[in-house]
Amino acid sequence: MTHLKIALFGTSADPPTYGHLAILEWLARRYDRVGVWASDNPFKMNQTALSHRNQMLRLLTMTLEDKSPNLQVHPELSYPRTITTVHRAREIWPQAKFTFVLGADLLPQLTTWYQARELLAEVDLLVIPRLGYAILPESIACIDRLGGTMTIADLTTPNVSSSAYRNYVNPNAVPPSVQYYIQQENLYSCHIV
Repeated sequence: MTHLKIALFGTSADPPTYGHLAILEWLARRYDRVGVWASDNPFKMNQTALSHRNQMLRLLTMTLEDKSPNLQVHPELSYPRTITTVHRAREIWPQAKFTFVLGADLLPQLTTWYQARELLAEVDLLVIPRLGYAILPESIACIDRLGGTMTIADLTTPNVSSSAYRNYVNPNAVPPSVQYYIQQENLYSCHIV
């Protein structure tokens, strides 16, 4: 029996940027299905309401609908503990082989996540390189010690970030549909035009 290969990509999406878009395009070309959701990261404070982040993520993925029908937003996967997210994904796709996708900035903290060893037993790990975040040998060794399987994506994303967007006026970091939503909802006061 051939298992579906599914990429699971949770992101803060606060807001989703062209960097997220590049990752989703890359994943959609390599996996049978891509499940993406806006997540409440317990390590991040003062996040925009999850409902807004989900809507912005939907707007972002709509730009890929025609060429990537295998990409879907799954808000029901959002949970502060990733192991619970994987269990929820298993309910949707019982026979799938899962790859959990995360940015290089999160790799060093993964070993401190709730039930990290159990998580790594259930998924392969795909690390997306990010400018300014080295993938250190000690982080790779920690994943190995926990029994994880890790791959580093051969992907270069645009040099944009959600944090930079929130802190500096750069409407070119997000697609027009997301920028319009931000303005309509008055989400990031420094970006009102």
